[in-house]
Amino acid sequence: MTIPIKICGLSTPEAVDRAADLNAEMAGFIFFDKSPRNVSVETAAALAVLARERGLKTVAVTVNMDDETLDRIVTTMKPDWLQLHGGETPERLSVLKVRYGLPAMKAFSIREADDLKSIEPFRGVADRMLFDAKPPKGSDLPGGNGVSFDWRLLAGLDLSSLDGSASYMLSGGLTKDNVAEALRSSGAPGVDVSSGVESAPGVKDTAMMDAFVRAVSDAQM
Repeated sequence: MTIPIKICGLSTPEAVDRAADLNAEMAGFIFFDKSPRNVSVETAAALAVLARERGLKTVAVTVNMDDETLDRIVTTMKPDWLQLHGGETPERLSVLKVRYGLPAMKAFSIREADDLKSIEPFRGVADRMLFDAKPPKGSDLPGGNGVSFDWRLLAGLDLSSLDGSASYMLSGGLTKDNVAEALRSSGAPGVDVSSGVESAPGVKDTAMMDAFVRAVSDAQM
């Protein structure tokens, strides 16, 4: 099975093109003012057109966002997926799925085994889950911090009720140097990368993107 890859925090046509060239599954666009990867709705909409033309599924990544702003994002960008990366409840997720008629991915911050208990109310609600590391103390970012967690916590995790192609994605501190070990330790069916393919915060490096995808491919051999 080919492991689906989501490249998140894209902000330029060059990065979107390279993600498509590399056969990534998803292109993530971040709407969070404090993030160095934050993009305007207009920029994301233009990049989403390019992404769709190149066969990428587009993801609008939001954090505890209000309906008015979400309405504008969905209407203008027309994403294929919503990603909720804040403290959204299962009820909120259900409402948004119905409101927009879109599948939704819910992100969870993980540091220890007990953190996995937070997924239970989302079974049968989230279409896909994303496991990221808890942000370091003092960080304003819920994700994209370049830190990881003990991937072995996910070994044997049963999320068979979700999308069979990738019931969850592993995120947090993944790079070309550790993604093979992350996949082996966790058994993750999909991966999400952002800071691990950047030469500076928010600046995607196409050579690093190439190397990351190659490492994922090599790990499957």
